[in-house]
Amino acid sequence: MPVGLLGDYLLAAVEAAASGRRLTAAELAGYGRSGEQAALSGVALRGLVDLYLSATWRLWRELPAGTSLAAVRAAGLAVLRAADDAVAAAAEGFESARLTVARREEAERREFFDDLLSGRGRAGDLIVRGDQLGLRLAGPHQVVVAGPAPGGAAAGPAGVEAGPGGGMEVNPGAVEIEAVVASAAAPSPSLTGTRGGQVVAITGAAEGGEADRVAGALVRLLTQAPQGAGAGPARPGGAAGRPPPWRIVVGRPYSGPSGVVRSYEEAAEALEVAQRLGLLEPVASAADLLIYQVLLRDRAAITDLVGTVLMPLGAARGGAAPLLATLAAYFSHGGVAAAAARDLHLSVRAVTYRLARVRDLTGRDPGRAADALILQVAVIGARLLDWPATPLVAS
Repeated sequence: MPVGLLGDYLLAAVEAAASGRRLTAAELAGYGRSGEQAALSGVALRGLVDLYLSATWRLWRELPAGTSLAAVRAAGLAVLRAADDAVAAAAEGFESARLTVARREEAERREFFDDLLSGRGRAGDLIVRGDQLGLRLAGPHQVVVAGPAPGGAAAGPAGVEAGPGGGMEVNPGAVEIEAVVASAAAPSPSLTGTRGGQVVAITGAAEGGEADRVAGALVRLLTQAPQGAGAGPARPGGAAGRPPPWRIVVGRPYSGPSGVVRSYEEAAEALEVAQRLGLLEPVASAADLLIYQVLLRDRAAITDLVGTVLMPLGAARGGAAPLLATLAAYFSHGGVAAAAARDLHLSVRAVTYRLARVRDLTGRDPGRAADALILQVAVIGARLLDWPATPLVAS
């Protein structure tokens, strides 16, 4: 332990014992600087306090004996008071320096996180900065992106709170989320932050299952009811037949800093697609949603398909929405009308009637393979374009 951290404390304590004086403001400021120096040097707070207290009792043994019991008592009280004031000043300086270091490290970490995901900076520089945070960017990594349901009042844990727009936002200092991600990814390294109100977790992919474990842990954490809500934990898939309050997408693994960017962009785009589709499962893989992203990339073609194939459904009583829901349920159950009826809480007769109306209005039979393919792709396109709630816009 560096004894220089005591500064002039021993001399001040001797003078306090002799005269009963209090430590001056200048002396206390010096001990505060000693505390700051200890924090920056890696000295533990417990060690710093022990240094001052050990010096105090050793000094007491060397002080001259008092002429009376009252004098000894007065000297003892003065030394104890000086020790208390000095330790308090040193501890305050220590905590102040530690907070400053923590803020600086968080700012550097946040800057690296943004530089990495935005693709800014040279690859070599990013690899060096990543090593300092425990990320070996030369190896394969995956990105997991979690976002709240659009316009939903999703319940969440500490660090997840209501944003100004009524949706949910994530506090960048959400220690609970970081700890959960780190535990799920272990022994592979991980880095967690927020971007655009979404939780973004970067994890090593040495074993291949880290990202899936992280996604599962985030589902359990982000869908739990907040303390004091009076309700039990939210079901990961949301209420029956309803989308979950949070949706999570796992990007594919790639190597290098550019691979992290690619995995993140895939996951973020796939999350948007999953939100549009209203998937009931809380976790999806970017690889499984590639076909939907392909459809959206040629927006003009999918808009034309929806308009050509499904626009006639708007002539039905009640509009196109009920018939679209029937087609989606029918196709999701492999063309089994009875299963679709259970899903829609309708009779089988009502479902077959709706399917017949689709055939009459579009000229395409959902029960015929060639027509079913066209109708199913068109229904998926309608969900991606949010039609008929949102009018089609020709490109």
